[in-house]
Amino acid sequence: MTKQQGDVWVYIQNRENRIVEASLEVLGKAGELARERGVAVAGLLLGADVSGLAADVIACGADRVYVLESPLLKPYTTTAYAAAVSRLVRKNRPEIFLVAATPQGRDLGPRIASALKVGLTADCTDLQIGSYVKPKTKQKKENLLLQIRPAWGGNIIATIVNPETRPQMATIREGMMKLPRRDDTLSGETIAVAPEITPADVQTTVIEQQLVEKTVDLKGANIIIAGGAGVGSRENFELLKTLAHMLGAEVGATRAAVDAGFIDHDHQIGQTGISVRPKLYIACGISGAVQHVSGMEDSGKIVAINTDAEAPIFDVAHYGIVGDFKTGVEKILNIYKTLSH
Repeated sequence: MTKQQGDVWVYIQNRENRIVEASLEVLGKAGELARERGVAVAGLLLGADVSGLAADVIACGADRVYVLESPLLKPYTTTAYAAAVSRLVRKNRPEIFLVAATPQGRDLGPRIASALKVGLTADCTDLQIGSYVKPKTKQKKENLLLQIRPAWGGNIIATIVNPETRPQMATIREGMMKLPRRDDTLSGETIAVAPEITPADVQTTVIEQQLVEKTVDLKGANIIIAGGAGVGSRENFELLKTLAHMLGAEVGATRAAVDAGFIDHDHQIGQTGISVRPKLYIACGISGAVQHVSGMEDSGKIVAINTDAEAPIFDVAHYGIVGDFKTGVEKILNIYKTLSH
């Protein structure tokens, strides 16, 4: 595999000595981009004792893994990590550098971009390789990273390019890319790198860390009961929660429902939320705007309940029920109660 145009790098976040799934999602997409450009894909692991995770990164598609270990890199601090990564990037000159848009990624990505004096597109929902023509000179540049994300409150989809500076940087929303299949037969190179940092780069002291379990796991749910503006109120969402509890499901929502205050943002699905692929998706009172559908259309089976027979949600649903969602949900609850007895 050649290195003619610079590799594709991915920051691999780890937590409690386990790789964060969102980083592997990005790694899978990075592999696609790297193959299209004929270059290698590399992962970056940072911490005090993380070399044992390199095999997991290779099994998920990395051609090489840079391992940066130092007592100064545990726990995570913004300035130390940004310094270590940016100095390594300057030496190796990757063409593309990607970071999962986790809370840590959203903190670290802009710091690295600032240190390198390059642009960064935040919260991308898709990445592609394509060309760009300068409006004035008509000069065409090939093999650029097309950084795609919603803009103007999700009302338009913007494609952003960085034709001049390198690396081309982007953060990618969780759940937007498919998790790569693990293949332990894959081979790759692990490169131990002494991070170029000093105690002066650690400008904050972490006194205490508290890990709080997530109460909503939309990405890992096999069944999702989702509500839209048509649900009508926070009280009506309690009915969806009752059904979700019975089925061992999670509750999702459209942006309209979240904006209306019916449910918290952690439940939001779509271009401005999270992308999901459950085995069963029950859409209640959801019209089917493209911004929402793009985040759930890969579900195994989609059941839609809506009073409007012409609602776009029925175009993607496998089963449709025209009627009030309350009646539909209550019937499902009654059937489930009968079967369980």
